[in-house]
Amino acid sequence: MFSRTKMKVLKFGGTSVGSPQRIKSVADLIVREEGNIVVLSAMSGTTNQLLEISDYLVKYNPTGALETLARLDRKYAGVIDELFPEKSEWRDKAASVIRECMNYIADEIHNQKDLLQAEKNIVSRGEIMSTNLMLFHLNSKGIDARMLPALDFMTIDESEEPDLAAITRNLSKLLESTPKTYIYITQGFIVRNHRGEIDNLKRGGSDYTASLIGAAIGADEIQIWTDIDGMHNNDPRFVENTAPVHKLHFEEAAELAYFGAKILHPTCILPAKLANIPVRLLNTMQPEAEGTLIFNTAPDHSIKAVAAKDNITAIKIKSGRMLLAYGFLSRVFSIFERYRTSIDMIVTSEVGVSVTIDNEQNLPQILDELKKLGTITVDRDMVIICVVGDLEWSNRGFEAAVVNALKDLPVRMISYGGSNYNISLLVRKSDKIKALNLLSDYLFNN
Repeated sequence: MFSRTKMKVLKFGGTSVGSPQRIKSVADLIVREEGNIVVLSAMSGTTNQLLEISDYLVKYNPTGALETLARLDRKYAGVIDELFPEKSEWRDKAASVIRECMNYIADEIHNQKDLLQAEKNIVSRGEIMSTNLMLFHLNSKGIDARMLPALDFMTIDESEEPDLAAITRNLSKLLESTPKTYIYITQGFIVRNHRGEIDNLKRGGSDYTASLIGAAIGADEIQIWTDIDGMHNNDPRFVENTAPVHKLHFEEAAELAYFGAKILHPTCILPAKLANIPVRLLNTMQPEAEGTLIFNTAPDHSIKAVAAKDNITAIKIKSGRMLLAYGFLSRVFSIFERYRTSIDMIVTSEVGVSVTIDNEQNLPQILDELKKLGTITVDRDMVIICVVGDLEWSNRGFEAAVVNALKDLPVRMISYGGSNYNISLLVRKSDKIKALNLLSDYLFNN
């Protein structure tokens, strides 16, 4: 494994590099510390335009695809003018790469062979363009930065899961060939599959790339830079005076991410957790803010944050056959498994079981089969409220505080004890904002 002391992985999302001025600001952040691998997303808006081009191809409308490509070409011409206002070799190199990418996309439009693969090929150009713009901007400032092409080391297996062993081998070879480089630039999101074709990390995207690279090189730290100063203790869209949570256990962060904290995808931090590499969430707009540090240190006996997951459907199966009968739950779960529908919450009693799902695609078929087992009740437009912290059962009073906060609201389900880090409550969509505010007042403001 490649190793360098105090080497960090820095990831910047599309908003962070969404304009020439933002690219310049991020470049200033990058050069503050030596020995970084920098992971970049596509410039904000670019991926949507590339997907629009692909959609025109699927609809057999190459004219629409080419017109969209022309708009994208004009956008990047403006970016180059602003990023490199003077004639220079770096402007020429940047313009050359952008032209190559535009020609590549045009070729995909004209070929119209494998449309599914064409979409992946086209979308990959977004990250390739943003990373080259950053690279040549840094080089123009005299910074020793080099490209680490993600397609040369990021790979997924036949199950579309990252092949960390192969990533580690490939990346180590590339890094060892230029051991004294100041800054490395690479693309987030894009990979090669086991057939060598261009593909992507569907879950977590560039954050996942950063976490995998950090695990592969044994990084000192992984930094995820966004336009938010870390994970907040509640949703600032619905609750006033929320505050960043400065320290979280990996499990706490994963629970918050799964149940609604959009700043992070729950999958993306798993490689860092397993490699015991801390992840720090930072704000490109407020680079001096402390942000949130996520690590494996033991929780500190407190409730940390609240999140909400929308578009939940609750299903109750009531059956006298369940009483003292083994195998009943197995039959219930097998139905959801057969229709590839995951369950978020589950509570049981002697004669019934309630579950929640967030995907109704196969709900009619699921209900048809469940009706063979018992009487079915369905509640739609529900929301899971997730309270996260050190909720080990021996920490007396924590679960009581959560329930007391919502004593004046109807609660459909409560799930406690399945995790040491989470209490989940199911409420009506119409009660969501009130529930979030009541929990903030009761848990954090008193």
